[in-house]
Amino acid sequence: MKSGFSFAVAVVWGCTAITSDAMAQTVAAGSGQAASTSSGQAYPERPVRVLVGLAPGGGTDSVARLMTQKLADTLGQSFVVDNRPSAGGSVAGEMTARAAPDGYTLITVTPTHVINPSLYRNVLYDAIRDFAGVGQIVHAQYYLSVSNAVPAASVKELIAVAKARNPRLSYASSGIGSANHLSGELFKTMAGIEMTHIPYKGGAPSLSALIAGEVQVSFTSGVIIPHAKAGRLKTIAVTGAKRTPLAPDIPTIGEAGVPGYEVVGWYGMAAPAKTPRAVIERLNSTMNRVLPDLRERYAALGMDLAGGSASDFDALLRNERDKWAKVVKISGAKVE
Repeated sequence: MKSGFSFAVAVVWGCTAITSDAMAQTVAAGSGQAASTSSGQAYPERPVRVLVGLAPGGGTDSVARLMTQKLADTLGQSFVVDNRPSAGGSVAGEMTARAAPDGYTLITVTPTHVINPSLYRNVLYDAIRDFAGVGQIVHAQYYLSVSNAVPAASVKELIAVAKARNPRLSYASSGIGSANHLSGELFKTMAGIEMTHIPYKGGAPSLSALIAGEVQVSFTSGVIIPHAKAGRLKTIAVTGAKRTPLAPDIPTIGEAGVPGYEVVGWYGMAAPAKTPRAVIERLNSTMNRVLPDLRERYAALGMDLAGGSASDFDALLRNERDKWAKVVKISGAKVE
């Protein structure tokens, strides 16, 4: 393990989950509100656009589509997912930051949202100042998986292959600055190996590349579980501190060869800054109310319910920005 990285051996991407009592209190506080825009009209009165900064079919897209369908069913208006897979999600972020703050443009955010300013020189928005948190949806650990062509069935074997291989192993991510990108950077640093990062425009194309053998390694969301069970690739470890009930036979990276390694990701929703508070609170209370209905659907993706208040999510965004700016600096991760 390289020196200078000891502070980051336990890396958690906003993993705090709301308790059932806390979720109930949040719902009760916001239920029954007749949210209005500044013009006094009931919200929502027309379709709502929800931007996703990655391609369709990946984990972030799946989280967004499950939630937007429930919001549409509950609030009686369409919530339309708009995928803008470019610049690691920065294009979607800029579009949201510049949109009218009326509740009709939202964005599904992940750790990438607060990491991008540390990676890109020309990010044209402030990840905190230009946004209002709506709420956290789920949190999840990631799955370290390898192509069937890689002669490794464990973390220790993968590390040995990586140290001996020339040319280097390559690892796929859903984009520069994504959770699985920095999961790989942290793994490289703590395991003392080198791998070449290959960014894609979303989780779906990166997964396809891994299955096809175009890359050898990836840190993916739970969408990979059916592919591993079907024998299309090998999932050799999970990134959390504990094994997941969805795949209890798969060890953690920490127990399998890299002690102290831990990464847990999060997914949430945000709006442009200055969006009316009544709109934010109505969206937040609705999200918390429908989350229990989505428990099994998110569990199938390897994700656990989070929930909580809009203020809680704002605080998470600030904390994550500060923490990951340090990790990016030490890891040397940058736009290629």
